[in-house]
Amino acid sequence: MSNRTISWAAALRELKADRAVRSPVREERLRTNAGLRGAPGLAMSVWRGRSGRRYVVVVQPLDAPDLVADQAAVVLAVARDDQGRASIVAARACEAGDPGFLGWLAACARLGARELHAYRLAETRPERAKIAADLGGPSDDTAAGAA
Repeated sequence: MSNRTISWAAALRELKADRAVRSPVREERLRTNAGLRGAPGLAMSVWRGRSGRRYVVVVQPLDAPDLVADQAAVVLAVARDDQGRASIVAARACEAGDPGFLGWLAACARLGARELHAYRLAETRPERAKIAADLGGPSDDTAAGAA
């Protein structure tokens, strides 16, 4: 057994420094339901916004069929680095049948996006706009540098 003492003040300073280094908007990996009762796994993840709020998203490849043809969503265009860390290329608050979605998607692909993360739990247009802004992008029809 070690008699080592812990300096709580030093430990708290280290935790605060770590928090300051991390991006306020970040992905927090989520365990999927793969293998539960024979159901196929649903690719899901969690994003934490600037506000500290968590958003559970469904992950799809960039070439997935039109995500917002039938249902409104906040859509994140996401790129990953070599270590698998995700970064948001652009965020868009989309209404069902959004006519500018595919053009926005093409612009995001040119900027390096390879995945789409869709948050569908926002029920109103203002709520979707607020979430898109919290996660890092304009909430209107343009993406941060993508349109």
